[in-house]
Amino acid sequence: MQRTIIAGLIGLVFGTGMALSGMSNPAKVLNFFDFAGSWDLSLALVMASALVVTAIGYRIVLRRDRPVVEARFHLPTGRKLDLPLIAGSAIFGVGWGMSGFCPGGAIPALGLGESSVWIFVGTMLAGIFAARTVRLALESRATQTA
Repeated sequence: MQRTIIAGLIGLVFGTGMALSGMSNPAKVLNFFDFAGSWDLSLALVMASALVVTAIGYRIVLRRDRPVVEARFHLPTGRKLDLPLIAGSAIFGVGWGMSGFCPGGAIPALGLGESSVWIFVGTMLAGIFAARTVRLALESRATQTA
């Protein structure tokens, strides 16, 4: 229960930050990619700010033996660039550039009640399900051939 409450509070802080910075508005994101038109630098400033906060936060948090509500830290260990990572990144970038939404900006925008946000989140969840299904099938196939 404590873990769920903390996760909810972190999500609330993140969503509030996304909404206050305007990143739940797809027009802000799309304008960042519109170099020849109404280019808007604010997305880069939000990303740079998030990078600084994350770098400082990691230095502080990783001094601890373990997280507050977990037995150990769960940090990514993979370091290789493989086809699934590159393909997933490319699909994510194309979807972000086409819609103006990333998952972090879309979830807080659900509260706006706009159909485009609900369509994006629905297709995002379908994409996650499809990717997971394909990955499991490939892993199963690799296990059978080994």
